[in-house]
Amino acid sequence: MAEAIIKKENVASPKLEKSQSNGTPKKRLEILKTYKIYIGGKFPRTESGRYYSPKNQAGEKLANICLSSRKDFREAVVAARNAQGDWGSRSAFNRGQILYRIAEMLEGRKTQFIDELIKQDATKEEAENEVLLSIDRLIYYAGWCDKFQQLYSTVNPVASSHFNFSVPEPTGVVSIIAPQQSPLLGLVSVIASVISGGNTCVVLSSFNKPLCAVTFAEVINSSDVPGGVINILTGKISELASYFADHMDVNALVFCENDDDIQKMIQEKASLNLKRVVLYNKINWLTNNGQSPYFIMDTQEIKTTWHPIENIGGAKAGY
Repeated sequence: MAEAIIKKENVASPKLEKSQSNGTPKKRLEILKTYKIYIGGKFPRTESGRYYSPKNQAGEKLANICLSSRKDFREAVVAARNAQGDWGSRSAFNRGQILYRIAEMLEGRKTQFIDELIKQDATKEEAENEVLLSIDRLIYYAGWCDKFQQLYSTVNPVASSHFNFSVPEPTGVVSIIAPQQSPLLGLVSVIASVISGGNTCVVLSSFNKPLCAVTFAEVINSSDVPGGVINILTGKISELASYFADHMDVNALVFCENDDDIQKMIQEKASLNLKRVVLYNKINWLTNNGQSPYFIMDTQEIKTTWHPIENIGGAKAGY
């Protein structure tokens, strides 16, 4: 009987060596986070069902990322168009408040963004600098929301009994192909300049470094930004650029890469509905050249209003 007990213990002991004392395995399969796209204030999966797993320079998989399709882009444009009327008619001061709120929320999650940038091959110093500059840039454009109209509006002298005013107004829905090598700061800089002027946007984020873009969508979702004002897609420029350029309900396109062939294609397709094309292909987003009220004006239209005035007695028309 004693020999039987000893043999039984010897059989069981190797199984215990395969596990830790708390009963969990020594090694486990890592579960990659699946990052969804952001459309109309919600986080749907791409309708195509496709995804990809970008890697950093060390060969580590970053996450499972949606490969957006043409239908995803169409739905994002519909959401942006539905949101544009409300967003464009809000007071400039309120838009500034909301941009400032985005900066506040980004400040609260800066550690996460720093970790994601480091995971995407940035050094710790580069990551910290990019996150802090992104926060500052949001505050910069929040301050300009209720000031750029004063700077760029005019009262025009005319040879008739009228007041003649020219003022900037939002152009509408803007599609954006964001900087590929500036996954957070470049993305934030372009989005902030577009929405501070009352536009809504559909953004294609960096293909190889997409983590910060979708995490930024989570920040937007909790920052008082109405659904549809900012829509963020992930995927390939080569697949989606033509749709960003030829969609008939997009009013302007911002392209931030230096690819001559894609630039030519965009300009040709954009001519179908005379949409404005803005090229930011030589901007260093880390410098002061990466921020300017002129970037707001790049997606504004100038509206001129004639208002009749009455000449009294011998008075002449004047201001």
